[in-house]
Amino acid sequence: MNELRYLVTLFEEKRNEENSIPMKKYMKSHFPFLGIKTPLRRDLMRKFYTETSILKDEFKPTLVELLWEMDEREYQYAALDYINKSLKKVNSTHLLLMKKLIMTKSWWDTVDTLAAHPVGQIAKDYPEIIEESIEGWATSDHLWLRRTAILYQLRFKVETDDARLYRFILLNADSKEFFIQKAIGWALREYSKTNPTSVREFIANNPLAKLSIREGSKYV
Repeated sequence: MNELRYLVTLFEEKRNEENSIPMKKYMKSHFPFLGIKTPLRRDLMRKFYTETSILKDEFKPTLVELLWEMDEREYQYAALDYINKSLKKVNSTHLLLMKKLIMTKSWWDTVDTLAAHPVGQIAKDYPEIIEESIEGWATSDHLWLRRTAILYQLRFKVETDDARLYRFILLNADSKEFFIQKAIGWALREYSKTNPTSVREFIANNPLAKLSIREGSKYV
């Protein structure tokens, strides 16, 4: 794929081993890095979009999958950037792709973007997929699918289905997983910007982990 070869060329030219060491350490050594810091990576992505005109084409799931298979983490970030730039072209048929990405090379830095942006957008545009798919994610054995179910409404504001949000939270409220407790707190904190009274009452009347309460109560 010409686009992939061009992007790899752009990134490889800016490989920086010195930068890669602290970047890998920050991500708990889960992934290798090229050492391209975020501002430069964004510049390279802008050049990529301009030179290839890829954003004028149909969404290309194959490119996303190929980027996800690359070793260095910056390629997954490039895939996320491309997905976010293509949200208007993403539809319900792409939810399986998003699920695959959530479950592959999983860590908060990719999962949270997938949850709040493409998964959230698909759920807004095609609400039937909530019952068909996301409902099951809330009780999945896969940690990152459960986190996604809790977080997919992060950007919904007044359109938040708070009954579903609260039910998903309660289904996971006894979890000892840091990333679940943190997600619960984050989801509550974000929704409290829209409906502080509802969130305050929910926290007061339900058993939640201390971390979730602390995070969720910041604005209430």
